[in-house]
Amino acid sequence: MSIAVGRWDQAGATSTFGAGGSEPYAAALRETHSTVLYLHESDRADGSDIRSAGSAAMDVSRWNARADVVDLTLLTSVTGPVLDIGCGPGRMVRAAMDLGIAALGIDVSKTAVEIATDAGLNVILRSVFEHLPVEGQWQTVLLVDGNIGIGGDVAALLERCGELITPRGEIVAELHSDAQWDRNYMGRLVDTHGRASEPFPWAEIGLIALLEKATALGLEARQVWQLDGRTFCRLASATE
Repeated sequence: MSIAVGRWDQAGATSTFGAGGSEPYAAALRETHSTVLYLHESDRADGSDIRSAGSAAMDVSRWNARADVVDLTLLTSVTGPVLDIGCGPGRMVRAAMDLGIAALGIDVSKTAVEIATDAGLNVILRSVFEHLPVEGQWQTVLLVDGNIGIGGDVAALLERCGELITPRGEIVAELHSDAQWDRNYMGRLVDTHGRASEPFPWAEIGLIALLEKATALGLEARQVWQLDGRTFCRLASATE
């Protein structure tokens, strides 16, 4: 399959993961050493009254690194073409291309996309909710590294992914380790220097809540597995 990549004029790029404010995400992506970001929950939509308790640490250097054994195991189990949603600097796209799998990454971070394209990767600046190349013809859609949380509405994201895949296509999602977990909130990224992003909608979900939402959309779990502390689920149309 040939993937045609067009141009997109960035619009409505507010309230997306790590954007705005003092841009700690963009700064972390440009760092050459290990950089940790913290995902905080914000009590109010304006981002004030940040709660530090329970914040999640994210090692950005892992996103800039080569795919690890878990990533490669996942990719060797899927069929292309693959669409990696929220691809960041393109770790999974690079690995898929190295394996000979047709792949495209999309991300709303201009910095992440610049890093990926400078490295020769097939990545475009695009939101999953914008028009995408070859809609309805993707065999596999990836939602890994917490990207099931994009937009803060898991059901809406799954419904959109269902529009992107073929009738026999699959959505491969990485889930919260707690099967009962189901939260959506306004989050904010903060680095160790105190630089913070604007608040953005985010979600976290475990297997039980995911399956409830998936079933309502006509999707079913074809496989659930855990590897090296990470939990994954393979979803497909219940009619196939």
